Amino acid sequence: MVPAVEFKDVTKRFPGAASPALDHVSLKIEPGELVCVLGTSGGGKTTLIKLINRLHDPDSGTVLVNGQDISDVDPVELRRGIGYVIQQTGLFPHMTVAENIACVPAILKWDRARIDARVNELLELVNLDPNDFRNRYPSQLSGGQQQRVGLVRALAAHPNIMLLDEPFGAIDAITRAKLQDELLRIHLGSGKTFVFVTHDVTEALKLSTKVLVVDAGRVQQYATPEELIAQPATPFVRELLETQGYTPDGRRI
Repeated sequence: MVPAVEFKDVTKRFPGAASPALDHVSLKIEPGELVCVLGTSGGGKTTLIKLINRLHDPDSGTVLVNGQDISDVDPVELRRGIGYVIQQTGLFPHMTVAENIACVPAILKWDRARIDARVNELLELVNLDPNDFRNRYPSQLSGGQQQRVGLVRALAAHPNIMLLDEPFGAIDAITRAKLQDELLRIHLGSGKTFVFVTHDVTEALKLSTKVLVVDAGRVQQYATPEELIAQPATPFVRELLETQGYTPDGRRI
């Protein structure tokens, strides 16, 4: 099976930085995985996912999506096939909820009936009544509702890969737990590949099929949640687990 995403000896350095943001990273993400990219601030998590949709390009090495070297793909075309969700939702304030969700389908020249059906389908998927929410503006939504709209907007054109950069980081704990449950439900029902950035160990263990721990631009461990807890591969992984209250047997203090 061709990996959904593959990094081959990828290095990325930003001008003026003392060390690379990513340093000789090699890994494969298989189709249908939900991979949580876990680590502390500045460790390279966001840089890694931005290399997948060419918001950054590597200085050396190769990034492949569905087996294709993305340096050979027009960045705009590439991004139309990859969903992208950020913490601030990125909703256009002057557009209604329906117009926000319809952005990419409209660019792809879907007909109006197909777009309307897709908007309604997606709002129902995240428990937002289309009759109530289609014509609202982002300012008329709560933070959790905005995040739901941001999530389904990224799903609108049926992308095979979803990139999520700490999408629930600014949400209160109760709403965050509900959004995590919805994300899991959507992932299980979609068969799509999700790459989800977080600094929260509990969130990573709850959501992921595999956890990718990065620090100082290097992969520290890439394993299932169970393997991560049972066998931390490096002192950094062990310390990260301990600082967030996890014991070697997986219990949280």
